[in-house]
Amino acid sequence: MHDAALDVFAASALGGGRDRSRGRALPPACPRPDGASAARLYPALGKRALDLALALLMLPILAPLIVLLWALVRADGGAGFFGQSRIGRGGRTFRCWKLRTMVPDAEAALARMLATDPGRAAEWARFQKLARDPRITPVGRILRATSLDELPQIWNVIRGDMSLVGPRPFLPAQAPLYRDAGGRGYFDLRPGITGPWQVEGRGKTAFADRAAFDNVYAARPTLRLDLLYLARTAKVLARRTGQ
Repeated sequence: MHDAALDVFAASALGGGRDRSRGRALPPACPRPDGASAARLYPALGKRALDLALALLMLPILAPLIVLLWALVRADGGAGFFGQSRIGRGGRTFRCWKLRTMVPDAEAALARMLATDPGRAAEWARFQKLARDPRITPVGRILRATSLDELPQIWNVIRGDMSLVGPRPFLPAQAPLYRDAGGRGYFDLRPGITGPWQVEGRGKTAFADRAAFDNVYAARPTLRLDLLYLARTAKVLARRTGQ
């Protein structure tokens, strides 16, 4: 795992200090809310209020863009939207929406590839994705690189399935792998469109490494930390690191 990225995130989220295992100073922490009651108030009420306020504010801008991108995706004859079950808060499942970026028979194509290509099977087992996935359409490749395929998840935020900032949602079939990696904090939160792993570990870490990012974030979600990740997400998108 890329320990440096996680060290930076842990210092920001939990209060900074020194990494005793390596003996080096960690970056300064984000200021903490005053008092234990304030620390509990934001995750309980403030985070959801922020989600709704920002989502409804952005919706008039995002809705026309989503319709335009939907039409581009539909040009190949397949569905414009793609909905798939994901694990949410408390372990319940919900339907997570995206713009379709793969060929219509993507799941069957993946099964065939993994059964006949040991190299790709090993890559999938570690990362739960393929760096060069032949199932992705030309339009889908652009959408993924810019993360525009995730814009429909604004609907999941409004419904309360997701948050703007939180752990990256995963498939029900991936839950055992996640739990085996020590993942706990994920289940106390709504998964997010962006978040610590999406900003700090995206494209650089194995699937199981998400658990460490999520546990650190879940220990102290704050307004300042969420605003920080929303701001940093714009820089990540500009680098076009999506896959």
